[in-house]
Amino acid sequence: MIELKNVQKSYDGGATLAVADTSLTIERGEFLGLIGASGCGKTTTLKMINRLEEPSSGEILVNGRNVIDQNPEQLRRNIGYVFQGIGLFPHRTVAENVAAVPQLLQWSAGDIRARCEECMEMVGLPFDEYGDRSPSQLSGGQQQRIGVARALAARPEVVLMDEPFGALDPITRSELQEEFKSIQQNMALTVVMVTHDMTEALLLADRIAVMREGVVLQIGTPKELLNNPSHDYVRDIVAMPRRRAQRLEELMRNE
Repeated sequence: MIELKNVQKSYDGGATLAVADTSLTIERGEFLGLIGASGCGKTTTLKMINRLEEPSSGEILVNGRNVIDQNPEQLRRNIGYVFQGIGLFPHRTVAENVAAVPQLLQWSAGDIRARCEECMEMVGLPFDEYGDRSPSQLSGGQQQRIGVARALAARPEVVLMDEPFGALDPITRSELQEEFKSIQQNMALTVVMVTHDMTEALLLADRIAVMREGVVLQIGTPKELLNNPSHDYVRDIVAMPRRRAQRLEELMRNE
C-alpha cells in the first residue's frame, strides 16, 4: 500500500540530514507506529508520504504510484491527516469542517450530508446534536474526534496521524485510542502514526518502526520488539512501559 525506497531528506544543501536512506513497506490495512525522540525524523518521514515535505532522494509509492508524479493537492485530498493541533476551521460549523474535503472533491450536497452524519456518528458526536456548533463550543476531546471525522470524510484508504492524542487528558486519550483502533480495523484503514509514547505504539500498532537520528533502527511487531530488540536504543525505549508499570506496583505495595 505504501512503500518507501531508499528515501532521504536533507536540508541546507545536504548539510543537515533529517531522514537517512529509509526503506520500508506498509501493507494494506496495516497500522504502523513511527516512534523515537524529538528530531529523529519521524514526522518528516510522515509528511513526505503526502508531500508536505519533498524527499531529497528515493521513491515513495502509495498504491503503486510515485507521490512525486501526482498533484500534491489531489494526493492530500485522498489521504486523511490527523494531527495534535487539530486545525479545525474556527469560523465554520462542525459539520462544515467535516465536509471540507468532500466539498473540494465536488460531491453532491446529499452525499456530503450523508457522509458527515456517518462520520460524526462514528466518532460519537451525532450530527443533529453537534453539526451546527462551532469548534469553540467543543471540548478538546470532542475537537479531536471531529478532526478524526474530517480525516475520514472522503473515504481515504490511508490515514496519517502526527501525535493525534498527545494533548489530551489521560482518560480522554485512552478512550479515543480505543475508538480509533476499532474504526481502523472496521474500515481496514492503512494508518501511519507518529508518536513519542511507546505504550501507545504497543497498544495500537500492528508493527512499530523505531527511529533515531534519521535512521530506522528496527521495525517489527510489538512482540518482536519486546522480545528481540536489535539495538540498545530499541531495548531502552520498549522497556519504558514495563519500568513504569513496575514503579507503580512498587508504589502501591509501599502504601
